[in-house]
Amino acid sequence: MNILICGSLAYDTIMVFPDQFKNHILADKIHKLSVAFLVPEMRREFGGTAGNIAYNLQLLEGNPRIMATVGDDFSPYEAWLDQHAIDRNHIQQIKGSFTAQAFITTDQDDNQITAFHPGAMQHAHANSVKDAKDIVLAIIAPDGRDAMFQHARECFEAGIPFMFDPGQGLPMFNGEELMHFIEMADYLAVNDYESQIIQDKTGLTLEQLAAKVKALIVTLGGEGSQIYAEGQRHDIPCVKAEEIVDPTGCGDAYRAGLLYGIARGWDWKACGRLASTMGAIKIGSRGGQNHQPNREQIEHIYSHALVQDAIKEDPSLGMSV
Repeated sequence: MNILICGSLAYDTIMVFPDQFKNHILADKIHKLSVAFLVPEMRREFGGTAGNIAYNLQLLEGNPRIMATVGDDFSPYEAWLDQHAIDRNHIQQIKGSFTAQAFITTDQDDNQITAFHPGAMQHAHANSVKDAKDIVLAIIAPDGRDAMFQHARECFEAGIPFMFDPGQGLPMFNGEELMHFIEMADYLAVNDYESQIIQDKTGLTLEQLAAKVKALIVTLGGEGSQIYAEGQRHDIPCVKAEEIVDPTGCGDAYRAGLLYGIARGWDWKACGRLASTMGAIKIGSRGGQNHQPNREQIEHIYSHALVQDAIKEDPSLGMSV
């Protein structure tokens, strides 16, 4: 069951400033800001929405197919994908460009200053969904603006069900444009902040938005998630994480679980629990692609979460577990 992941591939360069930005930025000098921060700690991660989702889907043996554009500096990422047997037949290199990358500096208060260079991502519309074969499901994740429109339209015209995941790309679209995406999509996935932005831009409530798709998924961080489908709201609790290290990429891990379950026709409770399981596993590692559970470990955590759900619904079951 090939699942097409349309979105970005990016390098994330993360630097840690062992102080507070506020001690070095003078409020009365912001109009001519010129500061430099010494960052002794730095790491480079493989990232991008398409990369993160595909990595997690591959852990589930879910046959991800990445569709993205990259630059001349892609070789290390290419080797990483090959190492994890992730298909890259629909990854196109744009000569003379850099792969998209974010430079993130974090201080001791977890404040962040980020610079993002889109690079080759701006040419993502050079790829066409028409070139992908035997696709049963797709996701349109944050990418170049033109590419998101094009790939959504191509999926719709080809009859490929897809999930619209606007994420960080939300500011690029007005209410009318968002409605155009939603009317083509089968599923809409957002976090709670993004859900409010979509409501503000479209003038529709969550219930009205949910009525336009097969399912609306809203993630709520530590509060779990909600899935609106067929006139019902399914409240999905968080799966308890062994350790909370870094939330980067948790939303992408969650979406991988959703896509896996949807492609196999699972009910929404099962889809949500697998999605939460993937998020709980990811949060225990730094970066979006450094967790390495095997399939058996994922199944164990998922099954345990289902048992805990059953006990909450019927406490008497706990006596036999």
